[in-house]
Amino acid sequence: MELPFDQLLFKQALVDGNILWRKHSLEKMIVRGITRAEVLDVLENGEVIQRYDYDKPFPSALLLGFSATRPIHVVTAFDETQQLVFVITVYEPDPTIFEPDFKTKRK
Repeated sequence: MELPFDQLLFKQALVDGNILWRKHSLEKMIVRGITRAEVLDVLENGEVIQRYDYDKPFPSALLLGFSATRPIHVVTAFDETQQLVFVITVYEPDPTIFEPDFKTKRK
């Protein structure tokens, strides 16, 4: 699945360090023991598992990536005009909620 915004502009914004870490995401990262490096790796290399094309003020996406020890979900949005990446929230998917692939919610 592709990002709901221009992938090349998104990747360039990451390279340029144009990232806005929402307060909520930073707070959750601290509580959950997730580092900025892990989140950046997911943003750069993760798989898009859900698109939110109609989110406002910008389209967003849920990405799945893996650190050395665990899966990580990152919700991100992108302002193409300002070329600014937003890190909205970050968490380790709960295996009681997600299938073993960490992509699909259990029924």
